[in-house]
This record gives sequence, C-alpha cells and structure tokens, in this order.
Amino acid sequence: MMKLRQVVDDISGSVTISIPEQKNVPTIQIEKPDDDSDDELEIHGKRRDRFRTRRRASIAPLPALRLNNKEMLASDFDSYSVASNQASITSVNSLASLLREKMQAFPQMIRKKKRETKDYKIKIFVIIMFFMIIFLIGFAYVGYHRKILTYSYFEKIKFNSNDRILRILSHDEREVISGLLGKTIGMDNKPYHCLEDHRKQDGSVCIEWNGIARLYMNFQDMDVFRCYTINWQSLSPGNHPTDCYELQRNNGLWFGGGMTKSNEWSLSNDNFDFAPFSSGDLKVHQFGNGVKRYFINSIGVAIQVNDKTPLHVSVNTTTNEFCLKARNDEFTFVNHLTELPELDYKICTTEDMKSLHMLMTQKSLWDGLKEADMAVIYSLIQEPVWRTPHGEDMESLNETTIYNYSEDLIAMGLPLGHILINEFWQANVGDFTVDQRRFPTLNKTIDLLHRRGFKIVFTIQPFISTDSENFKEAVRKKLLIYERHSERSIPALTRYKSATSAGVLDITNNASVFWLKEKLERLKAEYKVNSFYLDLGTGYNLPHYYQCRQTLDNPDMYAKLFTESLESVGFIGVSTASTVPKPPAFLSTPPINSSWSGLKEVMSTVLNYGVIGYPFVLPGAVGGDYALNKTMSKMISFYSLGEPPLPDEELYVRWLQLMTFMPAMQFSHLPTYYKGDYVKNLAKDLALIRQQNVIPVLRKCLSESMNEGLPLVRPLWMLDPHDPACLSISDEFSLGEMLIVAPILEPNVEEREVYLPQGVWKDGIDGSLRKGSRWIHNYKVPKDKIAFFTKMPDNTRF
Repeated sequence: MMKLRQVVDDISGSVTISIPEQKNVPTIQIEKPDDDSDDELEIHGKRRDRFRTRRRASIAPLPALRLNNKEMLASDFDSYSVASNQASITSVNSLASLLREKMQAFPQMIRKKKRETKDYKIKIFVIIMFFMIIFLIGFAYVGYHRKILTYSYFEKIKFNSNDRILRILSHDEREVISGLLGKTIGMDNKPYHCLEDHRKQDGSVCIEWNGIARLYMNFQDMDVFRCYTINWQSLSPGNHPTDCYELQRNNGLWFGGGMTKSNEWSLSNDNFDFAPFSSGDLKVHQFGNGVKRYFINSIGVAIQVNDKTPLHVSVNTTTNEFCLKARNDEFTFVNHLTELPELDYKICTTEDMKSLHMLMTQKSLWDGLKEADMAVIYSLIQEPVWRTPHGEDMESLNETTIYNYSEDLIAMGLPLGHILINEFWQANVGDFTVDQRRFPTLNKTIDLLHRRGFKIVFTIQPFISTDSENFKEAVRKKLLIYERHSERSIPALTRYKSATSAGVLDITNNASVFWLKEKLERLKAEYKVNSFYLDLGTGYNLPHYYQCRQTLDNPDMYAKLFTESLESVGFIGVSTASTVPKPPAFLSTPPINSSWSGLKEVMSTVLNYGVIGYPFVLPGAVGGDYALNKTMSKMISFYSLGEPPLPDEELYVRWLQLMTFMPAMQFSHLPTYYKGDYVKNLAKDLALIRQQNVIPVLRKCLSESMNEGLPLVRPLWMLDPHDPACLSISDEFSLGEMLIVAPILEPNVEEREVYLPQGVWKDGIDGSLRKGSRWIHNYKVPKDKIAFFTKMPDNTRF
C-alpha cells in the first residue's frame, strides 16, 4: 500500500506531500497562485500576505507538488520542511474552508448585483431624458421659427412658406380665412428669401421659388380694419399664380363679384370652372353686365383684386375652394400689362360683415356733383322711366308712336317721368342725328312733351354701323378701334343689336371723345334732349382683336373710360360697369326674360349689385325686357329684340309689386293694356304705397349711400350681420334699415315664410305689430298685396 508523507514548513506554510518513488508513477506539484504572493507583510522576520484575514492566516497555502522527484519551483519551498509535524490541515479542509467563504459572500454578491442593475436602469433613464430634452429643444426651435415667420412680419396672420397655407385671424383670435397660396407650385419646390435686388422698399416680405414665382406680402393697419397685400409675380411662362381659399367655413358665405350664370345669391352655393372675370352676357358667359373685383365673406373678411391683374375666378363646391388665378389669354387679357402674369390683391378684416362692407366700398359720390345732378336722382326715385314700345326693326318706332305712348301715360294718371327712346331714333346706329324720315317734327313733339312735364332721354352707343355716313369719317380720322397688329389701318368690326356690322369708337383717343361730344351737344341744343342713356354693351362686345390707342387693362376699362369721358354731357344710366358711375347715373340690370325665373333674377341682381358697391340700380321694364322660350347660344346683344308680348296678368302684377320697392321703376307695357280696371287700380294703389312708404325711406337713405356707398336695396344681413338666418335669406330685402319687403316670386302662390330681424315691425298689410328675430309661418299674401314691414321705434310696446 502506498505510503504518504507530509511535511509542514512552519515558516513558509507550505505543505509537501511525498509519494514513495515508484516506477511510472508521476509526481504532481501544485503551486501557490500568483495572486496570493503579492503584497506580503513581514512578521517576526517572515513574510505574510498583507490582505490575508485572520482566518486565512491560520491556513497554510496550497502545497507545491513534485512530479517524478523533479522540483518545479525549488526557490519557493524548503526541502527540509517536508517532515514537519504540523500536518493538522489537509487539502480537503482547505477546499471546504474556501467553499464556506464563498457561501458567506454570496448574499453580498447578490446585493452588489442589485446595485449594478439599479445603476443600469438609472443610466437608461438618464439617456432617455437626454433624448427627450433634445427633441423638445428641437421642436421648440422649429416652432419658434415658425412663429417668427408667422408673426414677425404681420399681426393676426399665419403663413409658412413651406406648405404655403395662409391663415388670418380676427381681433378675437378666430380664424376667419384659410387658403393655399401658389397652388400651381409643387410641394417639392423649396422657398428662399429674395435677393436684395428683388426686394421692395415698402416693408414687404419677399419669398421666391427659384425660376417659378416670387411672392410679396405686406400689411397695412388702418385702425378700424387690417389689410394684407398679396402679390405674386410669375417667373416662368408656364406658371399661372393661383390662390385658393375655403369656400365654406363656420357657416360663412361668400358674396360679390357680380351676377353669375346660375343666378345664385351666394358664391358659396355656386359651382364653375375658371372663367375670365369680365362683364358679359349671362346666357353665354359666366358673369353679367355689372362686375366688381370685390368679394366679401359673412364672417368679416373681404378680398379686392387689382384692376391690372388678368383675373380668372373659379368656385368648386366639391373641393370647397374659391380660387383666383392670374392668366393672360387671347381676348379678355390679351394686352399683357406685364411680361408674365401677376396676381395682386388684398385681404381685409374687421369686426363684422356690415362694417367691413362699409369700409371697403366707401367712396364719396359727392365730389363734383351739381345741384342739377341731385335733381335728376330725386326725379328717378320719384318718377318712373317710360320706355317707348318698339319691335325688332327701326320701322317699329316713329314720331306717332312716341306721341301716342305719352297720351296713354297721361290718361293713366300715374306720375310723369322720363321717356326713354331706344337707338331707333337714328336711321343707322352711330349716325347721332335724328332720322328725318320717321321723325320729321320731333323737335316740336319733344317741346310738347316738355310742356306736359316729361323729360326726354336718347339712347346712345359707342358703335357706328358700317352703313352710317359717320363710319367713313371715323375711318378717315382714325377715330375707331383697329385690328391688332394692323398699324391702325384696318378698323376692327363687331356686331351689336340692329347693327350687324359696326366699328367701335376708340375712347382712349382724345379726338374721338371730342368728336362724339360735339355731336351730342348739337343734339341737346337742337332737340332739347334732357339726358342720355349709355348702351355700352359688355366687355365681350368689343371686337375680338381690338387695339386701342392706349392699352386697356381689360375690356371693362372701355366702359369705365367712356362713362368718365361723357360725364359733362349728362346721362341717367349705363348698361354695364366695373366701377361705380358718377351720379346721377344708375346701373341697369341686364336684359331679363319675361318669365317667373326672370322675376327672381331681377331681385337677385339688384341685391348682388348692391353688395359689390353699386348703390343706384335701375331694374328693367315691369314684365321683362324680351321673351324667348329657347336657350340662347349667342349673346342677346347680337339680336335686335323687340319688347315682349303682354305678360301673363299674375306675372305682371307680382313684377309690379316688386318694382314698387326698387330704387327706380321702369315700364314698357302699361297697366292700362290689360282688360278691366283690376291691374290699373292695383297700379294706383301701389303708386300710393310708393309715395307714402317707399320714397321717404329712399330719400333718407340717399345721403348714406352717397357718403358710404351703401346700397338703397340691401340684403337682410346688413341689418343684423350676426343673425345666421339673415345670411341665408335671398327672397327678402330691406330698404335702408326701416323697411323689409317679402315679395311673392312663384306663380299661384298666396302665402310664404317671412323672417323679421330683431326689433318691432309694423305689418304693411293688416297694420299689426310683430316682434323680430323670428319666423312668420304661412303668412298670407293675396294676389293684390305684397308683404312689407316698417320698423317701429325701439321703445314701442304691444
């Protein structure tokens, strides 16, 4: 049996296990780890581990073993300590002690792991907080710069050049308008600040989309209201600056521009593609004879477009957009006022719609007004315009026709007024002399009419028929509009009513103005004509390839210049306008078909023209201006249409009732033309109502209209702009603020719904008092009555 020998070295603490020498039996030597040999402390002249505990100091290090009697580390051991008697601790005990130590240290290790886990979570939390702070700082930076872009330029406006969304706020921080600017610019095109050379010196902000368009924005604070100017300049031939605004928002409705083909009272209920903004024929074109580049929303925001902008307008109820575009074309905006189109307009806001309308349309009409002019205005309000009956050709009108018509007027017993003679007083349109064949003693007839109390009005036109002797003279003196690119050698021709081929006087030529004035003054002197009616056609009645001596901003500028040039001659009305004519001139409604739909058109047209700033409107004849049962493919002005046949009695009566409350009345067919005395007596009753109830209100409102441009006939929202019901009502209107009218506009109807704004109102039919801010349901309106209500003082009690 193998014998073991253990020797303990008391000094070194090493243990040597000696195994008897046998053949082929290896000798194993175990060395003390290097870690235990470091940092020794000398005790009693001997070396001891500095960090060894009291327990570990009593335990000998692991022995060194020898393999095959070969000493591996002879310097670490004493060969003479092998036989030591201190063999009390074996290697097994040493291992057990180490295990016990590890077990005792295990809880401390667990606590250390927990502390390490907790530190790890704190680190993650700190990292997350760091990134959150970075994100918040970045978000604040972007938001700050968006706000700087929004508010550093203007007040109450939000605009970011990247998304091009414009938002304007009211005084109480409500958003009143929102739109997309530069709709034709792709979103991938980035904006830049303009170079110094392209900036304006008026404080405008300039932003450019390289090679596409340049945008200028400016702000004007006018105390009562704020205006923001938007000016787009195209930098590319293919780019047409386009801005689109919300069509309907928070129950707000858009009005203005003029009458459209659909005859909708509000633009928010209309729907049409881009169309040139120019006066035209509603049967063919998008807009009617009275236009104005002015649009207003019921929530207190308005848009006014510069006259030099080649404006196209669209309304799309599907996409909820009301859009403005600048685009040149081959007729309406053929005169390129700038090399590339520019869209220039301003947006104004204030507290409410009524105040804004007063500020936007405010234009004193007193400047240069004479006492005689005011007398004409009073005359038009108080006395009717009697339009002489005529057929489709000139032979239908002669001196006897005029005389007999005046006899019928006198016999009827209604107020005398203005006898309006159409262009058939000439042999050819543009003669500007009386046809002696049909009117041999017209000067004597006119003198007789004057003595009876009538005033005589001649219709004149800027057109000169090619059959007229004046055409040759005008060509020779270069007084006409010429064909474009013809070097003023070929006159441009057009067609108008009875003149199938006619030239047009060039009103931008001073020689043309002098020539025409001379002829008109001669007429007034020879025939004692009181005034004239200007039948100017519309913008589309100009020759297609027109060229004037001076470039026109747009075709409607022609009517404006013609009207201004003849102010000294005197006229009571114009057939078309794009700006308010100087009083006493009234703007006529377009020719209206003799039908129930035509009756509705009269009312909506008068209201619409009042909204866009025309205070004095002359409706067409009672019963309609012509009669057509088919859809027209060409303009009405291309045809010479006679007066319509005598309308249906009910239609005529309802038309007459409506006209009683208009600013002026015009007749062609007389009430006495109907059998029996019913219509005649009704006409006398209505004349009395007008004399007692209507004319005093019109005269009272006249000064307000002259000072502030407010219309005589007003929509209900002008009485109470904050009443939602007033915004949507299109079949009632008010005269000033004192009279509300609710006519019947449908056949075989003798009752209707009536809404009265706030206040106390006196019923014009039964004299009862009615409280406002409420509907009257199933209100009875007999055939011989019209519903109207007079406002009573605020302290009125029932």
